[in-house]
Amino acid sequence: MAKKQTKTNAIRLIEQQKITHEVFEYTIQNGEAVDGLTVAGKIGQPVEKVYKTLVATAGKGKYFVFVIPVDAELDLKAAAKAVGEKKIEMIPVKELLSLTGYMRGGCSPIGMKKLFPTFVEQAAKTLDYIIVSAGKVGMQIKLAPADLAKATNGHFAAIAAK
Repeated sequence: MAKKQTKTNAIRLIEQQKITHEVFEYTIQNGEAVDGLTVAGKIGQPVEKVYKTLVATAGKGKYFVFVIPVDAELDLKAAAKAVGEKKIEMIPVKELLSLTGYMRGGCSPIGMKKLFPTFVEQAAKTLDYIIVSAGKVGMQIKLAPADLAKATNGHFAAIAAK
């Protein structure tokens, strides 16, 4: 009998919106680093199609979600400009779970506890699909960039620095 796939909040939301997607699962060994480059290798997908989710703040109650390629860094100045703030900073990892409902390595831009303003690197618009976390370590979801923007009420902006 086939193993029943776990459904995360992200997968449930995508299915409710009838968005075409594909789920990839991978295993990690104890203590193995779960960075985006490793994930791309484990799921057999090109690095340029795999994106990571980052959460930043502009002060109390002002949170923003950024989706950028795993081989890039968030350009904090460009990100602040995109969200209309003077300055933003990354939230401490210890706050991630309580704020989003997701833990580090499994943070999806889809299905967070609250819908925060979301910005996707504009280079994603040129791709037929991107892959983001499906909401838990060991799961990724493949979907069209426009569908990711739809599912998160997201916007495209130049926010990544290589």
